[in-house]
Amino acid sequence: MNIIGRRAEKELLDQCLESGKPEFLAVYGRRRVGKTFLIREHCKKHIVFSLSGAAKTPLKRQLQIFADALEEYGGIKAKPPKDWFEAFRSLRQYLKGLNGKRKKAVFIDELPWLATHKSGFLPALDHFWNTFASTRDDMLLIICGSATSWIIDNVINDRGGLHNRVTKHMRLEPFTLGECESFYEHNGIELSRNQIAELYMIFGGIPYYMNYVEKGMSPEQTVDKMFFERNAPLRYEFDNLYAALFKNPNHHLRIVESLGKVQSGMTQKELWDDMGALPGGTLVKTLNELEQCDFVRRYRDFTKKNSGYYYQTTDFFTLFYLKHMKDRTGQDINYWQSQSGSGGRNAWNGFAFERVCMAHIKQIKQKLGISGVATEISAWRSKHSAPGVQIDLIINRNDGIINLCEMKYTGKPFKIDSAYDMELMRKRETFREETATKKALHITMATSNGMAQGSYMGTVQAQVTLDDLFL
Repeated sequence: MNIIGRRAEKELLDQCLESGKPEFLAVYGRRRVGKTFLIREHCKKHIVFSLSGAAKTPLKRQLQIFADALEEYGGIKAKPPKDWFEAFRSLRQYLKGLNGKRKKAVFIDELPWLATHKSGFLPALDHFWNTFASTRDDMLLIICGSATSWIIDNVINDRGGLHNRVTKHMRLEPFTLGECESFYEHNGIELSRNQIAELYMIFGGIPYYMNYVEKGMSPEQTVDKMFFERNAPLRYEFDNLYAALFKNPNHHLRIVESLGKVQSGMTQKELWDDMGALPGGTLVKTLNELEQCDFVRRYRDFTKKNSGYYYQTTDFFTLFYLKHMKDRTGQDINYWQSQSGSGGRNAWNGFAFERVCMAHIKQIKQKLGISGVATEISAWRSKHSAPGVQIDLIINRNDGIINLCEMKYTGKPFKIDSAYDMELMRKRETFREETATKKALHITMATSNGMAQGSYMGTVQAQVTLDDLFL
């Protein structure tokens, strides 16, 4: 099967396969993002052993899964090992018998499900690497997991036996809009760019969800079939998603639900006030885990260099669930189709389009011609103005310019009338006064369908359209 996009990731895998030295690669990223598919497809000629952990499965059963995998790859029929040290001894003996100088890849998937408390998996893995794999120039050990925070804490930043063992690591990101377009074209699915964007507002760039899109169906039909019909395949995806990643996901769910109420995000204090008290340190720890797993982003207040962070739910499916699925009971086979053109749907599109823009900062910079300019991304809320002024996307550039971005999703070209032009000028001057910046301030419009003729364009210095996000 062809791999869509992933050019940098494929180059990294090739480096590992061709390096001429032992490699230990850690791969992580949001659940359903395509980590396993990428590794298996790109490295399939090199994989000599593959093991995948099973969720909430006793140690004895996991060891049986290992024995079954060893029989599949090596033809070695044996009783299940009594522990992981014995398992890796068997694996070592099998690998010693393989001929050829080509890189031999050992792929261990869903590592957090294998390395449960008291399982002894990580010490055995460390021993396998230190005493065998790291001494063989033909070995590539790949570990993979969706619980990104677990991988980072227990492998990459481990202070025990695995400290500094990983030679390379890969964070697999969701598809961009351009990669989504290539994915649908490859699968023979005809969609306009606006339709691709509307699906992105729900799925993000998650290939697993995109695989449910069928030929001949509109985005509205697809969403109803996936989430709202009887026996819809992803009706319970939200609960399953968090339960698969976090041992006790209740705090994680409470946080994303609180953050989902406020479009611009919340500070830690605002979040604490909304949720009520949590055990000491739990809020910070849980926020970090959500950020590492790509459900939440942390971004800085423009006026505060080392503090004043906001937190915002950025996972598209999570936001869609909280807004449109969480409080619905029973089935409604035509729910999303019935919302087309409604005020609620239009408001949702505007909200979600802002998230799409924030997920495509690289493409926005490319359109603005500043790909090579160092920038900082932030947001800002006025502390004094009435009515309040808020700017959700600020690109602070090292070339003496700040882009103040306004993001608008409409079904036709967006028109700036005199009242909105005055509002843009008020935002710009309020920002200038309160921040005391000396940089030039460029009002930048990011729109779904460009600007309408007759718009008041004097205040606007730059434009970005939906097409530009597909770059």
